[in-house]
Amino acid sequence: MNKVENNFKLRVSSTPHIRSKCSVDDIMLDVIIALMPAAFAGVILFGQRALAVLLVSVAACVGFELVYQVLAHKKLTINDFSAVVTGMLLGLTMPSGVPVYVIVVAAFIAIIVTKQLFGGIGQNFMNPALVGRAFALASFPAVMTSFAYQKIDFFQKTADVMTGATPLSDEYIMKTPTIKEHFIGMYENGTAIPGCIGETCVLALLLGFAYLLIRRVISARIPLAYIGSVMLMTWAFGSNASAAAQSPILAVMSGGVLLGAIFMATDYVTSPTTSVGQIIFGIGCGVITCVIRFWGGYPEGVTYAILLMNVLTPLIDRWTMPKPFGYVKK
Repeated sequence: MNKVENNFKLRVSSTPHIRSKCSVDDIMLDVIIALMPAAFAGVILFGQRALAVLLVSVAACVGFELVYQVLAHKKLTINDFSAVVTGMLLGLTMPSGVPVYVIVVAAFIAIIVTKQLFGGIGQNFMNPALVGRAFALASFPAVMTSFAYQKIDFFQKTADVMTGATPLSDEYIMKTPTIKEHFIGMYENGTAIPGCIGETCVLALLLGFAYLLIRRVISARIPLAYIGSVMLMTWAFGSNASAAAQSPILAVMSGGVLLGAIFMATDYVTSPTTSVGQIIFGIGCGVITCVIRFWGGYPEGVTYAILLMNVLTPLIDRWTMPKPFGYVKK
């Protein structure tokens, strides 16, 4: 009996009971690898200034997390790479000409205010990188909405450029990019398409998307629901958009839709856990993005769309959570 009892010992532990060899470090490393094509394309398109923005952003996010945890006598978690992911995402959503102080302020809001003050990784109710970007956009609108029109030259530290709006704005001063030009992130004449560092090269974003799907880090539900709803809304109401966003395909390729749908909206902590909830979440992001684009004061609405849906995530989970077998409503 003793031998039998030893073979059938029960392990008593708290939830969750589903265990996996995949750790937070592994997931964050996969996200970093998936972001590398967009980062590489951004540096090639916008030069050394873009590389400096990305490095400062990552360094500021990691530095703020380290300093806070040391001062607050908390366990150091910078080795889980979550701060690196936040820094990369924040940097990729910035223009290449943004001043250093704007990046540092945005990193402080992302790491300290949005993440650490709410308890650290897994406790934030909104995407930290997007909150940092939203704060920077509201506080420094001039520099956050000025984008470079420049010939691609990585070795040119300070390019001789003009600044202006993205293709989503009616104030755009160059011709509307074609699908092919959006795909590679530059015009046929070798000029980079204006925009944030990580949003202009569609090919790089799709490579990252494919990697995350193959590694099963994310599912395709939220990105496809997001992209599909943007295309449908553009088809129905595209006459209210700028010339570059009246085509459903160009509307997805322009601005931050792909970057947001693939890397921001799929954040584990701030998106729903149920399959139905994820589809609702993606559709909501797409609808709000288009409402802001077509009838709002900003030419782009990805940042605020995802943040608004982040706030609704607990309610979506509550509404879509499957009922236990035999459950009877009181």
